[in-house]
Amino acid sequence: MIEIKTFTFNPFAENTYVLHDTESLEAVIIDPGCYEKAEQEQLHQYISSHNLKVSKLLNTHCHIDHVLGNAWVKERYGVKLYVHAADEATLKSVEAYAPAYGFARYTPAQADEQLKEGENISLGNSALEVLFVPGHAPGHVAFYHAGQQFCINGDCLFNGSIGRTDLPGGDFDTLIRSIKEKLFSLPDNTVVYCGHGPSTTIGQEKKFNPFCKI
Repeated sequence: MIEIKTFTFNPFAENTYVLHDTESLEAVIIDPGCYEKAEQEQLHQYISSHNLKVSKLLNTHCHIDHVLGNAWVKERYGVKLYVHAADEATLKSVEAYAPAYGFARYTPAQADEQLKEGENISLGNSALEVLFVPGHAPGHVAFYHAGQQFCINGDCLFNGSIGRTDLPGGDFDTLIRSIKEKLFSLPDNTVVYCGHGPSTTIGQEKKFNPFCKI
């Protein structure tokens, strides 16, 4: 069984996720937005107090608010960073604009492994399926667990909203297609964990999301 812990970090109120297998205690960190030392300590304290063994660092996409803690996580836990190939340029660009957003101490981190649609990311006795859902970012992915019916979907779909598409590499039609063809094909009771704000379900967004209800 996988347990999910949510942290909300940085001025963008970004949701960072720690997932761990309750039997092996193997853990993955998804989208570490921790920038300040207090945020980093909060994340580490949880991992340490639960005796978790961090094995991987995953990015749903590489906008600044989701990657602020990448370098710290890589160094602190000695893990590799996994991103989709189409978002490596997004990751590299953060260093150039981080100071303008007030993150003068941002430390860049290089991707080590590429995420591919349909592959399974092992997590103890479980696995997360990679879904390719571009539109908010060119290499955006989501992580789906069929057994427990949850999806860590980054900034693709929100509770009552969708990700913005006015940033470099964004495209509205592509995002709506990703949502309807990939996310809305999941069971209605699938819990969707978002990059910002509260979680939701696929069924709720199908019925009530004003941007893409069906």
